[in-house]
Amino acid sequence: MRNRYWSRKRLVLLVGLLVVGLFAMLFVSHNQRFYQRPIAQVEKVRAGSVQKTTDQFKNVDHEHQQTLTVRLLNTRYRGEELAVSNTYSDSQPMDQKYKRGDQIFLTQLKKSRGKLSANVAGYKRDGVIVFLLWLVCLLLLMMMGNAGAFALLSVIVNALLFVLAIVIDLKNNGEHVMPIFGTLAVIFTGVSLFLILGPTKKMLATFGATVIGTFVALGISLLVFALTHERGIYYESMQYVTQVPRPLFIAETLLGSLGAVMDESSDIIATLFELKQLNPLVSWKELFMSGRNVGKSIMGPLVNVLFLIFMADTFTSSLLYIKNGNSWGYTFAMNMSLGTVQSLVSGIGIVLAIPLVSAFGALLLGRRSK
Repeated sequence: MRNRYWSRKRLVLLVGLLVVGLFAMLFVSHNQRFYQRPIAQVEKVRAGSVQKTTDQFKNVDHEHQQTLTVRLLNTRYRGEELAVSNTYSDSQPMDQKYKRGDQIFLTQLKKSRGKLSANVAGYKRDGVIVFLLWLVCLLLLMMMGNAGAFALLSVIVNALLFVLAIVIDLKNNGEHVMPIFGTLAVIFTGVSLFLILGPTKKMLATFGATVIGTFVALGISLLVFALTHERGIYYESMQYVTQVPRPLFIAETLLGSLGAVMDESSDIIATLFELKQLNPLVSWKELFMSGRNVGKSIMGPLVNVLFLIFMADTFTSSLLYIKNGNSWGYTFAMNMSLGTVQSLVSGIGIVLAIPLVSAFGALLLGRRSK
C-alpha cells in the first residue's frame, strides 16, 4: 500500500509538472505584449551578398548580408510587416544568422512616410531559459523527491540573497565589498546546509568546516599577495568593471571557493555518518582517519574541476588573443592569470577542509576509545 501511495503521488507530481511546463511554454510563446521593446517574427529570409574579409594577421572571415521580412508581434504597429537588414559572419562573434520562424528584438522602430524601419537587436530567448528552468525542476523533483525540492529552494533563496547583496553594494558605491560578500558567503553556507541537511550534527560539522576552510584559505592568499606585492596579478584584465577591481576579485574568489569546499565537506560528512550507522561503536580516531582518506580521494578531482571551470571561462578570449598575434605569455597574463589564482586559492581551501571536517565529524559522532 505504501509503495502504491508513493507511486501515485509521484505520478500526480509528474502530471502536474508537465501541465505547468506546457502552460509556461505557451505563455512565453505569446507574451510579446508584456514587453516594451519591439518584438517581431521572421517571415521570410533573402540571402544577399557575401564579402571576404582579411585582417593584418591573415585571419579570413566572410560577411553575409540578409534581408529579413518580419511581422511585428507587439507595440501599436502589431501585425504590420517590414524589411530589416542583418549582417553576420561565419565566426558569428557578435552577430547571428536568422532563419524563418525566429522571434527577434528590434530597435529604433519608427514610421516615416507610411513605411516602417528598424534595426535587429538579437534573439528573444526567454523560451529557452524557461524550458531549461522547467527541465531542472522536473529532474530534481522527480529523481530526488524532497531533497531535490529543498535543493531547489536553497538555490532560489541564495539567488535572492545574491541580488540583494549586489543592490547593497551598488548603493554603497563599492565601498564595503568584502564585508558585504563575506557576510553573504556565511549566509549562503548556513541557508544551503540548513535547507538540505536540516538542523542536525551533520549540518553543524559541514558548516564549521566550510566557513573556516574557506576564510583561512582566503587569509593565506591575502598574506601571499602582501608578501609578493601582487606581482603577476593583472586586475585590469577584469572586463566591464566599474568599481575598484581588487575587492571584487577577492569577493569573486571567496564565493567561487566556497562551493567547492562545501561540496567536499558534505561528501566527507555524509561518509562519516554512514560509517556511524554501520558501526555505532566506531571511535573518533577511526572516523577522523576515514574522513582524511575520503578527502584524499576526492581532493584531486575537485581541484581539477575548479581549474577547468576557471579556464573554460577564458577559453574563447584566449583564442582571440593568440589568433591576433599576441604571445602565449601575454595571453596568459591578461586572460588566464586571475583564473589560475582563483583555482589555487580554492585548492588551498579544499586541502584545509579535509582535516577540519574530519575532526568536526569525528568529535560530533565518534566514541572515545578506552
